[in-house]
Amino acid sequence: MRHFLRDDDLAPAEQAEVLRRAAALKAAPYDDRCLEGPRMVSIIFDKPTLRTQVSFMAAVSGLGGEPMVVDGRLAGIGERESVADVARILGPQSAAVVWRTFAQSDLELMARYAGVPVVNALTDDFHPCQVLADLQTVAESFDDLAGLTFAYLGDGANNMAQSYLLGCATAGMHVRIGTPATHRPSAAVLARAQEVAAGTGGSVLVTDDPVAAVTGADVVATDTWVSMGMEDQADLRHGDGGPFEPFRVDASLFGHAAGHAVFLHCLPAYRGFEVTEEVIDGPRSRVWDEAENRTHAQKALLSWLVEQASS
Repeated sequence: MRHFLRDDDLAPAEQAEVLRRAAALKAAPYDDRCLEGPRMVSIIFDKPTLRTQVSFMAAVSGLGGEPMVVDGRLAGIGERESVADVARILGPQSAAVVWRTFAQSDLELMARYAGVPVVNALTDDFHPCQVLADLQTVAESFDDLAGLTFAYLGDGANNMAQSYLLGCATAGMHVRIGTPATHRPSAAVLARAQEVAAGTGGSVLVTDDPVAAVTGADVVATDTWVSMGMEDQADLRHGDGGPFEPFRVDASLFGHAAGHAVFLHCLPAYRGFEVTEEVIDGPRSRVWDEAENRTHAQKALLSWLVEQASS
């Protein structure tokens, strides 16, 4: 049974196939009806959500299926009922299970017992569906992903940085993570990204120099400095002179990127902190295309996983 729990669950050729399907489904949204019936897809939310909820519900409906939304807080998954028991309940009633939760280990447990494809809609460690949408967005601006330089600035220890390392390395890109030395990605994730990049012709760099990270880059991305669950650190992370201030993507820093560079942000954005208004609302920003592409990329992913499950 194939799952999508982290970005490197897709081999390079498989990732390319999902992205091809995403582009085709954006052009012809109703050509794939693999969930016609309708078949149910369980979508569980333990964390706040806007784009994830909207895009997965639209994706499932567009494939002819029925999204069955589960409020994880009401279900008490892992507290009121074990993850394994919930998996055994949802799996037989679903073509796939999509879960936006906290611990990566819980997601892996769901995959062990569900008996159907399980999709990571965000955990504390990875956000791979977002990166698929980001790669689709980049592909709309450039002829080929392989060989492009992708620079991420901000908290290098968060789920977006770690997914960018794995997902962009899988696509054969040169990934640069600009982050304070105190907020580097997991050593295990970094090592895995280097291993993947060695096989795809990409490369990986982690630096505490924001200018070095951005210089000549084709794509510049950032994310909130205060991830969910870190709200008690907001004053420290947003305060003047804080560790992330040099990594704010303003016009000056963005100016070190290539002249054709595009800007990405997974949202929600906090203008004036990780990015300035002139960049995120400027002519080279692709954040709204990126948000829309969540639907197309996730539709393609579900289609591919359901196909794999039935073969």
